[in-house]
Amino acid sequence: MGSSVGKATDHFSACLKPGRTALRLAARRCRSASLRFKIAFFVVLLLTSTSFVLSLVTVQIMNNHILNEILKRGESVGKSIAAAAGYSLLSKDLLGLDNLVYQSKSSNDDMPYVYIVDTNLKTIVHSEKPIIGESMPASQGRLYRQGADGVIVNELANASGTIFEISCPIVFMKKPLGSVVVGMNKSVLTAAQNKVGRMISIVFGIIVVLGIFASSLLASFLIKPIKELAAGVEELKHGTGESPLRIYSQDELGKLTRNFNEMSALIAQQRGKLTRYAQDLEEAYVSIVKVVAAAIDARDTYTHGHSARVAKYSLLIGKEIGLAKEELRDLEIACLFHDVGKIKTPDAILLKADKLNRIEYREMMRHVEYGASILSWAPSLARYIPSTLHHHEWHNGKGYPDGLAGDAIPLFAAIITIADAYDAMTSNRPYRKALRKEEALREIARQSGAQFRPDLARVFLELMKKGRDQHAPLYVVRAAG
Repeated sequence: MGSSVGKATDHFSACLKPGRTALRLAARRCRSASLRFKIAFFVVLLLTSTSFVLSLVTVQIMNNHILNEILKRGESVGKSIAAAAGYSLLSKDLLGLDNLVYQSKSSNDDMPYVYIVDTNLKTIVHSEKPIIGESMPASQGRLYRQGADGVIVNELANASGTIFEISCPIVFMKKPLGSVVVGMNKSVLTAAQNKVGRMISIVFGIIVVLGIFASSLLASFLIKPIKELAAGVEELKHGTGESPLRIYSQDELGKLTRNFNEMSALIAQQRGKLTRYAQDLEEAYVSIVKVVAAAIDARDTYTHGHSARVAKYSLLIGKEIGLAKEELRDLEIACLFHDVGKIKTPDAILLKADKLNRIEYREMMRHVEYGASILSWAPSLARYIPSTLHHHEWHNGKGYPDGLAGDAIPLFAAIITIADAYDAMTSNRPYRKALRKEEALREIARQSGAQFRPDLARVFLELMKKGRDQHAPLYVVRAAG
């Protein structure tokens, strides 16, 4: 038995699975549908369901009303026959009774038969059958209702459909003489139901069409300000909004749009202030960086102004290869920071008049690591660490500290390498005199592909041969700004 229950459960779950899948699919499509479609869909759904329920209620009320009217008419006919048949029964005027029954039947098409029985249920006259004097069998139907005046209504079922049989007592001088039986065909009710149903269907269709049209208008009315707000939010996010949003109404959406316009104006005002503050901070920041670079260079009278000149040469290369303004700004600051690690280099090594021995040279090489460590203390300076750490790497991989080669060397570091080497060669040092410009350029050409990246070295050599360095401003970014 447990196995049978389990199988039945599995079968029931299998039957429900397609329904659950369809519901999930419908829910997913509903979530991805546009707001206009959702509003229109739910309004039409509400109107349709409401109209459907109202139509059912209306049909039921109309059915009851029509049925009651049919039965009232049958009762009225039966009672009028009973009132007229009393004297004829006493006088045994069968011809008068038959004429009375015939006239009532012929004037009412929805009455399949009319007959009169005595108190013993023997037929006296019948509109359809010559069964005078025969007993009528008791009606085998459902008692529909029974009135206080003795009127009984039974619901019968036969081959031609449902018949309501109305029995009205014949009383003359307070003496019961028999009954008038009137048959009312339910086909009249069915025809009336069909007519009412058609009318309700037409009205229902009109309501649905008007509902779709009204829901579309409502959706458009609601969507316009919402779309306006969505576009305004998008413009506010990208900072492109210039004019206030249009207010379509004075309701809650209009109030929301008005508040959004006020908020946008306030944000734009604050954004302008923040932009000015950021520019001021940026200028102060660059000034501090230049002061730091100058302080580093000032430790050695021979290298005074070195970082600024490296920045000048580097920016000449950067502009020539098409770096953007922001990239040029970062390149300039990277140049000013490239030797910041020398702050930790002892004066005995930094200012030594003779060439450095192996231990001293190794300590001097560590200035790139010191610089990277110093910059790592401030997250905002982290983007200058690669150029500070690797500006002594060689294109052939024989530089330090990591032995990077080729494109593995950061672009800023590769640019600074050339500018740094050129300025070092053309500056006096304690252990040697400065080389002439032509000699330094020949050395850079000789080391192209070994120490220097070839394409950058070629750009630098062409710029220097054209004399572009003679008229270049010290700080290219500031001059360009």
